[in-house]
Amino acid sequence: MKYYIIAGEASGDLHGSNLIKHICLRDPKANIRCWGGDLMEQAGGILVRHYRDLAFMGFTEVVKNLRTILANIKHCKADIAYFEPDVLILIDYPGFNLRIAEWAKTMGLKVVYYISPQVWAWKANRVKKMKRNIDKMLVILPFEKDYFKTVWDWEVEYVGHPLVDVIQTFKSNYTPKSTLAAQKPIVALLPGSRKQEILVKLPIMLAVSNAFPTYQFVVAKAPGLDDAFYAPLLAPYKNVAAVDNSTYGLLMEAKAALVTSGTATLETALFGVPEVVCYKGGAISYAIGKRLVKIEYISLVNLIMDKLVVKELIQSELTTDNLIESLKALLDNPEKQAQLKNDYTTLHQVLAAGGNASAKAAESILRWYGQVTM
Repeated sequence: MKYYIIAGEASGDLHGSNLIKHICLRDPKANIRCWGGDLMEQAGGILVRHYRDLAFMGFTEVVKNLRTILANIKHCKADIAYFEPDVLILIDYPGFNLRIAEWAKTMGLKVVYYISPQVWAWKANRVKKMKRNIDKMLVILPFEKDYFKTVWDWEVEYVGHPLVDVIQTFKSNYTPKSTLAAQKPIVALLPGSRKQEILVKLPIMLAVSNAFPTYQFVVAKAPGLDDAFYAPLLAPYKNVAAVDNSTYGLLMEAKAALVTSGTATLETALFGVPEVVCYKGGAISYAIGKRLVKIEYISLVNLIMDKLVVKELIQSELTTDNLIESLKALLDNPEKQAQLKNDYTTLHQVLAAGGNASAKAAESILRWYGQVTM
């Protein structure tokens, strides 16, 4: 079979790579062409475009780069038409992928969406088009199946969260690296994967290090961003280091973490690391987003647990002083640490209930394709 897979960011590259591995196990003759990253390419996909060339965050950033985005969409459609896949698999990245899904439907392609856009948070009106344009929806958050059925009368399939298996495998095979060796306990800094968000959040996170001289602060660098980008940001601080391609190893060693909102908040929790969630965007983007978003929490940990498990510092609340206070509470409060450990255990149990998500997703896609082509 011929598969065309599109992912537009680092997390999509990770989940796409594991999906490709399991597709190839079940379909040894699989021919896979993809938009994604290094991991998807290493797993066996022919990489057309890297996600680092697609990453634009926020309303103003999208507007400024609209010409590039439209050119990417045009190129993507042409490449899909050239390849003529049996199935098109879209992974998250809704601003781009939902446009591709609508076009693909008019072309008679079979469309699978793996990892749903967060329409339960905002832009719920997208669901009408999604139902029309997506043939098979695979979701990874336990409440999404009920949401789509109850609110939209749409039967979707819950396959579990792929991070559970990714992280469990990493833990089982982990060997400490010398680059993470430190005489002081470590606080991890995960400022994100895009230049725009890193430039906003990392300076605030780094300033916290001055208040904790007995700790080593370590920045997890984003794939695709070189040392020259980080060097001027890190230079003023004595007890700060950085690691490349070692985020999971860093979380294995960390006593606490300051984490930008997104998938990293869930990864940090699944590693059992106490965290403070950080979000700060452009003033205009945030003002628009606040009017549109309909959820109580910004982190996946709190959304899944449906309560405030991890501290969230959002926009004007994200200051160095507030981060210092929140980090002290994590490091110095045994009662808080115990409660967090219990909540993390429950979170893991909830997400693990679906089984190996990547394997289930691959199996579901092949089974479904066989049924619809009979």
